Order: sequence, then C-alpha cells, then structure tokens
Amino acid sequence: MDKRIYFLMILSFIIGLVELIISGILDLIAEDLHVSIGQAGLLITVFAVIFAVTSPILLVMTAKIERKRLTLVCLYIFLIGCIVTVFAPTFSILFIGRIILALSGALLIILCLVMAPSLVEEQYRGRAIGIVSVGVSASLVLGVPLGLIIGDSFGWRAPFVLITILTALSIIGVHVLMGRIQPKPQIPLRNQLLAFKNHKTTLGLTTTFFYMTGHTIMYAYFKPYLEATTDFNATWISVIYFIFGFSAVIGGGLGGVMADLLGSRKTMIIALVVFSALFFIFPYSTDSFPVFLIIIIIWGILSWAISPAMQSYLIEIAPESSEIQQSLNNSALHLGVAVGSVIGAGIVDTLSVEVNPFAGGIFIILSFITVIISISSKKKTAYNTKSAI
Repeated sequence: MDKRIYFLMILSFIIGLVELIISGILDLIAEDLHVSIGQAGLLITVFAVIFAVTSPILLVMTAKIERKRLTLVCLYIFLIGCIVTVFAPTFSILFIGRIILALSGALLIILCLVMAPSLVEEQYRGRAIGIVSVGVSASLVLGVPLGLIIGDSFGWRAPFVLITILTALSIIGVHVLMGRIQPKPQIPLRNQLLAFKNHKTTLGLTTTFFYMTGHTIMYAYFKPYLEATTDFNATWISVIYFIFGFSAVIGGGLGGVMADLLGSRKTMIIALVVFSALFFIFPYSTDSFPVFLIIIIIWGILSWAISPAMQSYLIEIAPESSEIQQSLNNSALHLGVAVGSVIGAGIVDTLSVEVNPFAGGIFIILSFITVIISISSKKKTAYNTKSAI
C-alpha cells in the first residue's frame, strides 16, 4: 500500500477534528465569550450545515483543478480559519472562523477520499478509501475527548492551537509527499439530485439523518449532561469520552462485519432497535457505574455500526449510482449533526439537559420507522445517471 494513503488518513483526521472537538468545550467557550451553552452549540450547527450542503457543490465547481494544487489552496484557507478561531475576541468572530473552517474542510475531506484510489492499483482502491475513512471516523469520535482534556487543562483555544500547528505541518507534508494528481470527470450536481427519485434511497438517507440527529442531541451536550446528573470530575468525564470514542471506532468495523454476515437490512434493524431502547434506559443508569459503563460502550459501538450497513444497503438498492449515494449519505449524516445540535441546544436552554436522551430516543425511533418502510417498499426502475454526463 502506498504510504501516501496513510498521510491522507492523517490529513483527514486533522481536518475532521475541527467539527466535534468543540463539543467538549462548549461550556468553556460560553463562559469566556459570554453566551449560553445553546448559543455556543450553534458553532457545531453552522459547521455541519455548511459541510453537508457545500461538499458536493464545491467538488463539482472545482472538478477541473489539479488535485495537489487544490489541496494546498484549501489547506491555506483552513489554516486561516484556525488562526481566526484561536484569536477570536468575540463569539461573532469565532462564528466566522467556523464558517471558513467548514468551507475549506468540507472540500479537503472529499479530496482525500478522491485522491486515495488514484495513488494505488485498481485492486487496492477500496482498501485505500477505507483507510482514509478511518481517519474521518476516528476524528469525529476522538475529537471530543481530545478537546475536553486539552481545553480543561489549557483553555478552550488550546485545541485549536494544536490543530493550527498540525495544519501547518500538513501543508509541508503535501508539498513534500504528494505529486500532481489530475482530476477525473465528475458527476454533475443535477445527476446527484436524481438519486432522490428512488424512494428506497430517499428513505435510507432519511434514516441516516434521523439517527444522527438523535445521536447528536445527546452527544453534543454529553458533558453538560454528565455534570448535571453525575458526580464525575473532569478526569472521569475525559475517561468516559475516550471509552465512548474507542467503542465507536470498533463499532465502525463491527458494523461492516455484521452487514457481511447478517446482511445490511438485519444489521440496521437490530442496531436501531437496541439504539432507541438505549436512549430511554440511559437516564436511569447513572446510579450504577457498571451498568452506565456498559451502556456507554454499547452506545459508542452502535453510533458508528449503522453507517457501514447503510452504505452497503444504498449500494445494494442502487448499484448504478453508488458513488452518488455515498456522497448524499455523508451529507445526510452531517445535516443530522446540524439539526441535532440545534434541537439539543433548544432543550438545554429552555427545558433541561436531562431531557436530551428522551428527545434523542424519539428521533432514533423515527429512523427505525423509515428504514422499515424503505426495506419493505418495492424498488423503482433504476434511473439513468449517465445521461447528463
């Protein structure tokens, strides 16, 4: 395997850190910049919305630009966003920094996934994409505990100082390690939107949106929840986040194995049934640490075990447009993060953070309903994705 693939994995991990690393330090940001935790949560929302909406659009707009050059341009813009974030004197400036990071980061992640198969022989392309995907998933689940530990020790700006340094090193790495990579023809955006004509696909994407919304309602405000419902100190909260993070990384691999052994449909149904029940049990587990720990581990595993099963399902029902499905599924996932952070913020500010797991559970139940309808419905005649290429 070309060593540059592992460099792209590291690059995707660094870029991906920015999205949710802020979750564990929302209270620190809110206190320093004199806003509520709910308002601070909008920093997650704006990033996720921009990421979801702009990544396919930006990929089409930059389809003719040589990939190494485009990566460097995006990295320099990303570096500017990091610097703005580190030195932001007000919440408004920090908000602008998040927009800059989201726009550049959205395209950088896609570029890593696009460049990876270009660096290896055909028989290794799937593996190359998988390696880069590990960097993305690991950043989303490990970013929170990393931000929590560094933020609690050195202040909320410290995690972004680290990301700024890592971004600068990444720029050097791209200059030294990456050769010129010519772009490949891209599927027009209007063809990507044709995927919504297949109702099985649309319901599948809706499932991703619902379960990620439910998950984020709880996960984005998990630290305030633990502070309100347990006696854990900062060290124990960090340990819990790391346990969750490693469980989630394991869950991504386990979900793929289950999809192969049981089939994608059975895997999703089983996972969503357990997932929804878990959220309603969760509030009653904090009095028993062993039970609480088991639920944290299961939650972590399920949070990412569903994704590979859904990806397999989308490929099965529409193999002629598999690349489009993966792009749209990624957008649905990030929209779920955005909406979940908004709903979670509203609950925290108007009701109580202790309501969040119940609200999250409701959305997980909705995702179970949509996946059942999708699986049960008949498949429409495949549409032609090549007509406008």
